[in-house]
Amino acid sequence: MTTDIKKTAVKKPAAAAKSANAKMKPVKNAEAANTSPAGNPADVAESSAVDSPLYVNSVEKSMRVLMAFDGQQRQLSLSQIAAVTGFDLSTAQRFTFTLTALGYLSKDEESRKYELAPKVLNFAYHYLASSELVRRATPYLQQLSQETEETTNLTILDGSDIVFVQRIVSRNVLNPTVVSGTRLPAFCTASGLAILSRMDEVDVDRILSMTDLRMHTPFTVTDPVKIKQRLAMFREQGYAHIREEYFLGDMSTAAAVTDFRGRAVGAVNVAVTKARWVDDNDERRYADLVMSAARAISVQGR
Repeated sequence: MTTDIKKTAVKKPAAAAKSANAKMKPVKNAEAANTSPAGNPADVAESSAVDSPLYVNSVEKSMRVLMAFDGQQRQLSLSQIAAVTGFDLSTAQRFTFTLTALGYLSKDEESRKYELAPKVLNFAYHYLASSELVRRATPYLQQLSQETEETTNLTILDGSDIVFVQRIVSRNVLNPTVVSGTRLPAFCTASGLAILSRMDEVDVDRILSMTDLRMHTPFTVTDPVKIKQRLAMFREQGYAHIREEYFLGDMSTAAAVTDFRGRAVGAVNVAVTKARWVDDNDERRYADLVMSAARAISVQGR
């Protein structure tokens, strides 16, 4: 199998895809993957923004209620919502009532518990449908998946995490519960390391300083010095490759997608199960393919 982007299935498509719809603790169980940012929205906002007179606290409170439903908590009672958000019962009641009236929460009248309503998906749909990066990448991800018979992904960096924004799932997928919107730490994922390898050292240090550098599997590299040494190697070779650092059984290879200034705006990766990994020649083969796809998706000049 050749890895030339012009000769393999990962070649420039005749037309762009019309749709952007898409459809990894130790994480032996794929369901343990973090699928949404949890906690107080103010925690991820800059302190200067929170202190600004333009900052609307009621918007933050609404987001805090919605983020209380973190994937592990599908249904919550009013008192549970108050406990998770830190609101008093009256405040929690007003915000849940309003969000229910707007269609973003639904209430089970028998259990009197709330859950996220399908209308919340509108935000994800509009993001994916309007993303030029997703539109450009989707045909290449599809062809890369067909060529390799493996799962392919497009991820972006958000804070210290990568977020899956497009995912083409193969029959050999290791973690079927990982979907668009799933968040994973950048420091121990091939896509995250591919993106970090294209960043300035100051920005890398900033991201690592806000990261919980803990072991997710026995193979996770957590030493900042060693992480930066790996980034230098990945930068030199043009791709990142890791083995079982977040998910046991996951062999992942990724390359950064860049804008016209050469800045990383995302990453393409192929995820292969350990059972299907043959030898070190596989690393080179998948690396050539993901680098070709990433170059094709990247914006080359203006």
